[in-house]
Amino acid sequence: VQLQASGGGLVQAGGSLRLSCAASGRTFGRYSAVTWFRQTPGKEREFVATISWSGGSAYYRDSVKGRFTISRDSAENTVYLQTNALKPEDTAVYYCAEGRSTVVRDQDYWGQGTQVTVSS
Repeated sequence: VQLQASGGGLVQAGGSLRLSCAASGRTFGRYSAVTWFRQTPGKEREFVATISWSGGSAYYRDSVKGRFTISRDSAENTVYLQTNALKPEDTAVYYCAEGRSTVVRDQDYWGQGTQVTVSS
C-alpha cells in the first residue's frame, strides 16, 4: 500500500487545516490502526492521533485533545485529521502511517509527510 499525506500549509495561530492520508494499492487493513505522527527538527517523531480502521475508535495526545479530530472515510479509503485552534507549537511535519499500534516502530507503511507551519 502507498500512503499519500496532504493538506499541510502555513496558517496563523487559531486557524485550521485538514490533513488527508489517502491509501492506494489496497484498502487499509481491517485490523489496522491509522496514526498521525509529527516531527520537528532535532526531535523524535511523536504520536498525535490514531483511529481504528474497522471500529473507528480514536485516541489523541493530551495536547491536541479538543482541537484535533481524526476520522475515516471508507469509501474514499482516506483518513483525515482536522486541526483547529492551531498553535505555533503544532508546527511540524505531519506523517500518517498504517500499523499495529501507536508506536513508531510498529508502523508498517508511512506517508511522505506534509508540513504544517503555524505563525504567531
